[in-house]
Amino acid sequence: MIIGVLKEQAPETRVSLVPEVAVALVKMNVTVWIEQGAGVSAFYSDEAYTATGAQITTAAEINEKADVVLAIQPSAAGAAKPGSVLMGVYQPLFNFAQMQEWAAKNYTVFSLDTIPRTTRAQAMDVLSSQANIAGYKAVLLAAYQYCRYFPMFMTAAGSIPPAKVLILGAGVAGLQAIATARRLGAVVEVFDTRPAVKEEVMSLGAKFVEVEGAADASKAGGYAVEQSDDFQRRQREKIHEHARKSDIIITTAQIPGRKAPILITQAMINDMRAGSVIIDLASVTGGNTELTQDAQTVVHNGVTIIGNSALAATAASDASRMYAKNVLNFSKLIIDKDGGLHLNFEDDIVKGTAITHGGKVVNERVLALTGVPA
Repeated sequence: MIIGVLKEQAPETRVSLVPEVAVALVKMNVTVWIEQGAGVSAFYSDEAYTATGAQITTAAEINEKADVVLAIQPSAAGAAKPGSVLMGVYQPLFNFAQMQEWAAKNYTVFSLDTIPRTTRAQAMDVLSSQANIAGYKAVLLAAYQYCRYFPMFMTAAGSIPPAKVLILGAGVAGLQAIATARRLGAVVEVFDTRPAVKEEVMSLGAKFVEVEGAADASKAGGYAVEQSDDFQRRQREKIHEHARKSDIIITTAQIPGRKAPILITQAMINDMRAGSVIIDLASVTGGNTELTQDAQTVVHNGVTIIGNSALAATAASDASRMYAKNVLNFSKLIIDKDGGLHLNFEDDIVKGTAITHGGKVVNERVLALTGVPA
C-alpha cells in the first residue's frame, strides 16, 4: 500500500507526516511518498524524509497512484484517483457539499476532527492535540498585543497590578490557556457551562465563574451545547459583569455543526478598558463576539479583537509532530500486518471517523446534524 502526503496550500504551514512517523509507517511495510517540499513550512526537509525510507515525488504521482492520500486541509485534497482514501481535517458539518462531491468520486474520507472522544481514541484526537497548542499560543499572542504587563511588578517607580484574564470555555484550549496565563503571572477567571470542569479549573489556580441551570453537556464530546433563553440571559449578565473588569479575554466556545455562540456582545466590549485584548479561537465558525472577523484583527473603542482559529499552525513543527502521531495511531486501525489497507467498519473509531464510503455520505452524526436522510 502507498500512503502519499501532499503539500498544504498557504497559509497552512503544517504537514500530515513528520519523519519520525514516516519511519514507523515504513516499518509497518507501508510505502510512503512525500510531495517535494511538503514539510518545508514546518521545518522538515526532503532529506529528513528520504533518510527514513520515504520517497520524494510529485503531487501528480501521489494523486494518480497512492492508495491513501494525507492532506490536512480540504483545499489540498480532492484530486486523487477514484476509490482512494483521503485523511485530514475536513470539517464535514460545514463542508457537507464537498463531502457529497467526494462521495461521488468514490472516495473513502476519514475526517480526523470527527474521531469519537472516547478514552480509547485519545491518542488519535487531533482536536485536542491542536487545541492544546492554540490555547498556549492565544495567551502569548494576547501578552504580545497587550499594552501592559501580565505579572504584578513592585518597583521603585510604583507597583503594577497583574493582568486580569477571562477565559470562556474550559476545554483543552481553555485549560492550556489558564496554565499559560498563570505562568505569566496573570489573575485568571474562567467561565464554562459545564460544572464538571470546576475542579480542574481551580486546580490550575483560576477562579471558576458559575451560572446555575446549564443544560447537560456531558455527552457532547467536550463541546458546548445549546442553552435555554433564560440561561443565556443570566449568562450574558454574568459574563458582562466580569468582562468589564478584564484586560484579556480568550474565547473558545464552539458547537458542532453550528455557528459559534455569541458570548461577548458589542455592549460588553464598549465597557472594556481601552488597550484590552480579545483572542477569539472560535472565529472560523463565526466567533464568540459580535465583532469578530475570522483571520482578521479588529479594533473597536480601543479594544483589540483578534479572530484566529489557526493558531496551532503558528507552532508548525510541534503541531505537525503531534498531528502526525494522531494520524499514525488512527492508521494502525486500518492497516493490516502486511502493510495493506483493511477498513474495519466494525471498529467504532473507524466507523465514527468515516464520512464517505461506497459512493455516499455514511457518517450518521454528520447526516443527522445536516438534516440529510441516511
